[in-house]
Amino acid sequence: MTTQDRTGSSYHPVGWVVLVGAGPGDPELLTLKGRRYLETADVVVYDRLVDRRLLGHAPKDAELVNVGKRPGGPPDWQAEINTLLIDRARDGKRVIRLKGGDPFIFGRGGEEVAALAEAGIPFEVVPGITSAIAAPTYAGIPLTHRGVSSSATIVTGSKSPESSLSAVDWDLLAKSEGTLSLLMGWENLPAIVNALIERGRGEDTPVAVVQWGTWSNQKTVVGPLKSIAGRAREAGLSNPVVVVVGEVVKLREVSRWFDNRPLFGKRVLVTRSRTQSADLVDRLEMVGAEAVEVPTIEIDPVEDTFKVDSILADIDGFEWVIFTSTNSVEQLFARVDALGRDARLFHASRVGAIGTATAAALRERGIVADLVSRESVSQSLVDDLAEQGVAGQNILLPGAEVRPDRLRRGLEGLGAVVREATLYRTVMPSGAGDHLFEALKVGVDVVTFTSSSTVTNLMSLMDGDATRLGGARVSCIGPVTAETAKRAGLNVDIVAEDSTAGGLVNAIVAHYKPDRSDP
Repeated sequence: MTTQDRTGSSYHPVGWVVLVGAGPGDPELLTLKGRRYLETADVVVYDRLVDRRLLGHAPKDAELVNVGKRPGGPPDWQAEINTLLIDRARDGKRVIRLKGGDPFIFGRGGEEVAALAEAGIPFEVVPGITSAIAAPTYAGIPLTHRGVSSSATIVTGSKSPESSLSAVDWDLLAKSEGTLSLLMGWENLPAIVNALIERGRGEDTPVAVVQWGTWSNQKTVVGPLKSIAGRAREAGLSNPVVVVVGEVVKLREVSRWFDNRPLFGKRVLVTRSRTQSADLVDRLEMVGAEAVEVPTIEIDPVEDTFKVDSILADIDGFEWVIFTSTNSVEQLFARVDALGRDARLFHASRVGAIGTATAAALRERGIVADLVSRESVSQSLVDDLAEQGVAGQNILLPGAEVRPDRLRRGLEGLGAVVREATLYRTVMPSGAGDHLFEALKVGVDVVTFTSSSTVTNLMSLMDGDATRLGGARVSCIGPVTAETAKRAGLNVDIVAEDSTAGGLVNAIVAHYKPDRSDP
């Protein structure tokens, strides 16, 4: 029987294996080709240091097998991995071997493909970015630079230079004027330093030790060759590290870019899913934070759409349609699309939006809002409409099943006739509690709330115990959300002046800026 991928294309009469380089840590360093293969996997066999977020590219029904070798593990672990790959492929499976860094740079990828070839299993190799290059780059150290270093050598430090098992020519490396990028050399770093100095490298040669290169907890220690081992140890570094030896290390002073961003090293809890908070996550990562996504709400469209569809059929009877959030825009237009209509449906009505994000969502649908509130709160829109006069006018408020009634009461106070249309419910995602406690166990520095419902649901997951957040700063997208957080017993540290994702991130940056020092 011929195996097919999920698009129906035929491959081989048996399964196959693809070795995919996952990169050194940052999940966005995965290649497009690597991601494409992951999306078609039946089985994913992955290493210990592979960022777990990459596994999210695999199909939900894919088998995930962790084969990360740990110190003290069985000596024949590689043979077991080879057997696993062969067996799964012989079962007709599409097997993705997800390997840290590049499969062929000290990753034993050559051993695995040799075993596959001997077993007659079709295979392919997708290169990845090796930590030998990525870690120095993220530390602001170019391995080569005109006038400084015209060569770079990638070296394994897994065997001590004092060992008869070492196959590295330390005499040649010591005499070289090029850059050395050492992998797996932490345990043998003192011996490596001695070997280089004894064989001719200057004891004042600049060296950088980069721990967890490309990860949000990356740490870099710089010093002269003669004392770098002690400095790195005193700084608390340990595996995994990349050691860079050479004059290029001095360039970090001007080329540093990753670990000097304003929120570098901060773990920020995002209480909505990436689909609901992509802009917030992207902005947090741009300023160096690690966004920890633990969705506390999920959008559940109403099943019975009869009432909404009836309202849309009579939409011409409303002088105003007011959208209070991007969700209200997306959910109402989902019904508009289902009915085979488009933005022209609202030709007889004026359209209002609370906040610039809501207005932007309308613009994507072909509607330029007639009125955008000065601030991202309902009272601001009420004040704006009061200036125009809406007494006796029909106003439609599409939104969630449960929502604050400030806007409705405010508009009715102006004499408007208000009708609400329920489009969706906000529900708790399954598994949210487990994800939250896992995140809090590691620790977070900031918790972000982008709506009152995110506050309510997070507190519910914690049984109302705000102390579970530890010393995390509480940040809210606006005053209404902050008010809900305070009523829930939270100490609110940060409130965005501009109730947008950008405004929230700017407020968090401003909160930490006075206390930040350059490490």
